[in-house]
Amino acid sequence: MTMSRRLPWRRARAGAVLTVAALLGTAACGTESDVPASAGGDATREKTECQGPDGDYLIGMSQANVAEPYREQMDDDIRAAAEDVEQFEVVFADAAQDNSKQVTDVENFLTQGIDLLIISPNEAAPLTGVVERAYNQGVPVIVLDRKIEGDSYTQFIGADNTEIGRAAGEYVATELLPDGGNVVEIKGLPGSTPAQERSTGFHEGIASNENIEVVAEGVGDWLRAKGQSQFEAILQAEQNIDVVYSHNDPMAEGAYLAAESAGRAGEIDFVGIDALPIPSGGIKAVQAGRLSATFVYPTGGAEAVETAKKILLECEDVEKEQLLETQLVTKENAAEVYKRNSTG
Repeated sequence: MTMSRRLPWRRARAGAVLTVAALLGTAACGTESDVPASAGGDATREKTECQGPDGDYLIGMSQANVAEPYREQMDDDIRAAAEDVEQFEVVFADAAQDNSKQVTDVENFLTQGIDLLIISPNEAAPLTGVVERAYNQGVPVIVLDRKIEGDSYTQFIGADNTEIGRAAGEYVATELLPDGGNVVEIKGLPGSTPAQERSTGFHEGIASNENIEVVAEGVGDWLRAKGQSQFEAILQAEQNIDVVYSHNDPMAEGAYLAAESAGRAGEIDFVGIDALPIPSGGIKAVQAGRLSATFVYPTGGAEAVETAKKILLECEDVEKEQLLETQLVTKENAAEVYKRNSTG
């Protein structure tokens, strides 16, 4: 684990976890709700007394896998935003794409007495139980990018992955392959909700063009190297490929490298998702011609810190869901999108 900085602690939650009945008429962080059916009980969720701006707060950030550039950027965005809030200290944990480790990471955070949990789950089902446990103990929970099962969290922050997939499918169906053609889909980690939703949306998007066929699928687990190896195998089996749709930019870049090595990059269009506004990100790949298009998928890091401020410092209730905007990026608008979104 790494820390953003140290503060002299006046722990906000020490001795402050009370039952709902004891908190009638008291300002609280988050909202109260019944324990969901998935928790197997009907006890009410505990609530945490809100100390407001006079408290000091420990926030745990549980990341799925910082080997993915998108998640590294998410942590950086959280770290940068939290540096501007003197009452916040953020501790980070990297699950390295290991569900069991991420469960342990969250349990360790709870043992430390965190005041709020931010989590981007590696996969939905395996992380649901420990997130429910935190939430039902009165710890506000912000779920970033990837969802859990059920609704035992304070707020979900992310873009609409089904809509992004649908937009990608429509772009392929109308712009890249209006007369039809063969598509390969490189998928993210199967148990993660973005992979499921980006696939569902894409197939909905291409459905309007009956002459498009998905001839092969690979699973790259969000990783560039695995996307490359998956597409290397597909290239050996499939001679006619017009478009590669990848669930993120690193896998799309990996597929491009495989095609380039095979001397076939010039005959294939590559479409990704993320569009990180950094030199190694998808927007620059579009500008360089390696990708034909990508879609902006905000990390939500700064928004998570803003939500934490509302909950912990302003003692406000927050909406259950905060949807972030996306955008198609092509060579025509890539420079403008990069300039607008880049912080460097």
